[in-house]
Amino acid sequence: MAMRGLTSTQADDIRQALTVAERRSGLRFGAFLGPPVGTRRHFAERLHAALGEEADDAVVIFVDVAGRALEIVTGENARRRLPDTACRLTAMSMATAFSAGDLVGGLLYGIGMLGEQATARR
Repeated sequence: MAMRGLTSTQADDIRQALTVAERRSGLRFGAFLGPPVGTRRHFAERLHAALGEEADDAVVIFVDVAGRALEIVTGENARRRLPDTACRLTAMSMATAFSAGDLVGGLLYGIGMLGEQATARR
């Protein structure tokens, strides 16, 4: 998890939210804030693929703060519990918080929602 531009307290809050989502859902969650290397989607997919064997059960949230963009990538098993429509709706809610200047709140909300939805479909 990389959290560029956050205070240590904010980064800790996000780490805690990721841990709670993982424990509840059984999936692996990760977040990356920063600029992409190459196109955003391709970069987010590379972050996800870097998880190796854990990638099938993983969810990666990539936020390009400067580029004002968000990508959510799910592995094969994770996608069964978090279909694209659920991720899209969560991303829209996160983007609304981001546009209001609440980056951390948007991330915490999104992580919580994805974890909750994955748990409900467990």
